[in-house]
Amino acid sequence: MGGTARAESCPAHGRSRRDDHQHRPAQRSDLGFNLDNREWLVTGYALTYGSLLLFGGRLADRFGRRKLLYIGLVGFAVSSAIGGAAPTFEVLLAARISQGLFAAALAPAALSLVSVTFADNPAERGKAFAVFGAVSGMGGAIGLTAGGVLTDQLSWRWCLYINVAIAAVAIVGTFMFVRDREGVSRDASSRSIDLPGAVLVAGGLGGIVFGLGNSAVDGWQAPATWLPVLAGVLLIVAFVAREMRTEHPLLPFSVILDRNRGAAYLSIAISGVGSFAIFLYLSYFLQQTLGFSATAAGFAFLPFAAALIVGAGISGSALLPRFGPRPIIPAGCLSSAASLLLLTRIDLDTEYVTGVLPAILFAGFGTGLIFGSTQNVATSGVATSHSGVASALVNTMQQVGGAIGLALFTYVSATATDRYLSGNADQPTQQTQALAALSSYHNVFWVAIGIFVVGAGITAATFRSGTIELNADATPAH
Repeated sequence: MGGTARAESCPAHGRSRRDDHQHRPAQRSDLGFNLDNREWLVTGYALTYGSLLLFGGRLADRFGRRKLLYIGLVGFAVSSAIGGAAPTFEVLLAARISQGLFAAALAPAALSLVSVTFADNPAERGKAFAVFGAVSGMGGAIGLTAGGVLTDQLSWRWCLYINVAIAAVAIVGTFMFVRDREGVSRDASSRSIDLPGAVLVAGGLGGIVFGLGNSAVDGWQAPATWLPVLAGVLLIVAFVAREMRTEHPLLPFSVILDRNRGAAYLSIAISGVGSFAIFLYLSYFLQQTLGFSATAAGFAFLPFAAALIVGAGISGSALLPRFGPRPIIPAGCLSSAASLLLLTRIDLDTEYVTGVLPAILFAGFGTGLIFGSTQNVATSGVATSHSGVASALVNTMQQVGGAIGLALFTYVSATATDRYLSGNADQPTQQTQALAALSSYHNVFWVAIGIFVVGAGITAATFRSGTIELNADATPAH
C-alpha cells in the first residue's frame, strides 16, 4: 500500500486528513498543538519521502546499496527515537521529516538489493520477490493492528519507539545475510549524479503530493491545491526535458520505456489508488458504523495480510516464472474489484464475518497477486547501474497513486455525503447521518471498482505475453 494513502494508527507511518478522535487528542494534549499543525506530521513525512525517492535510488547505485540500506535503517531508527521522546511539536515534526529522508534511502536500497542479488535465477528470484511483495504489501494491515494496540495500551510515542526495535532487527539481518558481491552492492559506472535533475523531480513530486493532499481539506478550487499541483507538473516536465539532454540522467528513459516495466509501474500506481478505498474507507466503516475500536479494526484487517501472503507466494514463485505477468496482474485487479463489489452491499447492520471478511480476503489475495509480480517485473532486465533508481520508481508510483487516491476518494466521499444530506434535509437525525456516511462509502467503492476494472484491461493489453527477462544487465546504460 502506498505511504501517503495508507490509513494507519500512528504518527510513525502517516494518516489521512480525516480526524481521529480516539487517539490524536492524547498526542495533542501532550505536545500542545492544534489540528492544522497535526497535518504537518503527515505531510512532512510524505513530502520528504515521496520527493527524494529517485535521488535515494541513485545514491544507492552510486555509493552502494548495502551501505545506503544501513544508513537508512540507522537514520530512521534515530529519527523515530527522537520523535518518540519529542518534548515539543517542532521536535516531533523535525523527526518526521527526518524519517521521510532516511526512508527514501532505505526503501529503494532494499528492493534493488533483492533485484540484483537474484538477477540470474528465475526460481530463486520469484521466491525472493514473493516474500518481498508479501512483506511490503502487509504493511498496512500490520500497521493498523500494531498502531491501535500500542496507542490503546501504551502511548502514541510507542508507535515511534517500535521502529527502533524493527530497524535493529533489520540491521542485524542485513549484517548476517546480505553480502557484498562485485557488481551487486555498488556499481562504479554510476559515477555522476544529476543534481539539477534531482532538484527538479523532488520539487515536482513534492508539489504534486502536497497539492493533492491539500485537496482533501481545501477542495480542488483552492489555490493551496491547484497551485502546487500545477507547479509540480511543470517541474516534472522540466525534469523530463533535462533527462532527455543530460549525459548522466537521474532516471534513464530505458528504465521506463520497456513495455513490461512501464506496465508494472502503471500497475503499482493503479493498485495504490484503488487500495486506498479498501483500507481507509473500510476502516471508517468498521469504526464509525460498526463501532469497532481502533485495535479491533486493526485485527479485523489481519486476514488481509494472510490472504496477501498466499497471493504473493502463488504469484511470485509459481505463476510469474511460468506464465509471465500478463495474466496475473489483471487477475489481481479483478480480485480487488470483486472485493469492492462485495463492499457495495454493506449496510448499517452488516456482520463482520459474513459481510466484511470475504471482501478483505479477496482484497488481500488480489493485492498479493499484484505485489508478488510487479516489483519483480519493474526491476527485471535493468542494468545493474540503474537498479536503485528502478526500485525507487516502484515506491514513487506507490506514493503518487496513494496521493491520487486520497484526493479522488475524499472528493467522491464528500460529494456523496452532501448529496445524500441535501436530499434528506427534512430528516436531520443520527440515522440520517449514518446513512449519509454509508452512501459515501458505497460511492467510493464503486469508483474504486471502475479503477481496478480499467486497470485490468490496461494491464492485459500492455504487458507482453510470455515470461520476463531476468538478466540484470539486459538494459544498456543510457
